[in-house]
Amino acid sequence: MQNDHGIPDGRLLARTDDHVELELFLPESSDFFDGHFPQFKLLPAVGQFEIVTRLARSHFKLKNGITHIRRMKFSSPIFPNSRLLLTMDLDRKKHTVTFSLADFLDRDKLYSSGIFSATEAIAEAT
Repeated sequence: MQNDHGIPDGRLLARTDDHVELELFLPESSDFFDGHFPQFKLLPAVGQFEIVTRLARSHFKLKNGITHIRRMKFSSPIFPNSRLLLTMDLDRKKHTVTFSLADFLDRDKLYSSGIFSATEAIAEAT
């Protein structure tokens, strides 16, 4: 059984074959917040990347895992009970996914962004 860390799949806001926008809510009950600065809980970078890659695999039907992280930037801490906007874009020719996590209400507030590869692992468009 795979642990989803108490993170729901989110609410789909926009979708094309190569673009997805989701509203996410990160509850304090998520085990991502356990043990990471117990007096000052925040979502660790590895948790952010897990959420993004899990949702990218699901929405873009990636066949396999991630092969290479090209760039990642973590700009601001994410606290429990946050509402986020996850934007992901798939480039099938380059075999990359570009993403950003921003505050849902203040979209200029960027939490993290990056680009990763899934070389030879991108499913063909259906």
